[in-house]
Amino acid sequence: MILEIDFIDETNNVTDEAINLVDSLLQFAAEKEQIDAGSELSVTFVTNERIQEINKEYREKDAPTDVISFAMEEMGEEETEIIGADMPRVLGDIIISIERTREQAEEYGHSFERELGFLALHGFLHLLGYDHMNEEDEQEMFKKQKDILEEYGLSRSQ
Repeated sequence: MILEIDFIDETNNVTDEAINLVDSLLQFAAEKEQIDAGSELSVTFVTNERIQEINKEYREKDAPTDVISFAMEEMGEEETEIIGADMPRVLGDIIISIERTREQAEEYGHSFERELGFLALHGFLHLLGYDHMNEEDEQEMFKKQKDILEEYGLSRSQ
């Protein structure tokens, strides 16, 4: 295993199978992206209400969303990078609304598992610095998502 993933289920509704899917997919993506072994991140499953609170606090958007990522490697103003030879790479945190995952799976006509995998991978790519703030970056990120999901076996039809 490349990644050390801390899973937190605040909803108490996420199955072991769903957690294993996210773990397996993110390990697969980490290998594709050549992430250092021992790199760490967390994945937290929350309700719509909780993700709306987070979205409002950190993004000033008072609405639920599907996934939010907090990259630890993004340096803010006045921050100093700490580098240590024996320190693991800490990628950050991914927060996924399980309610939005179910809603979007139904809306898009595919499985809960496919939507959960998509959201987890989307959040993971954000932790690695991918973004979709302009058309060029969006095309790069979305192509990478599509390629990884298809190669893993979670195509849009599922």
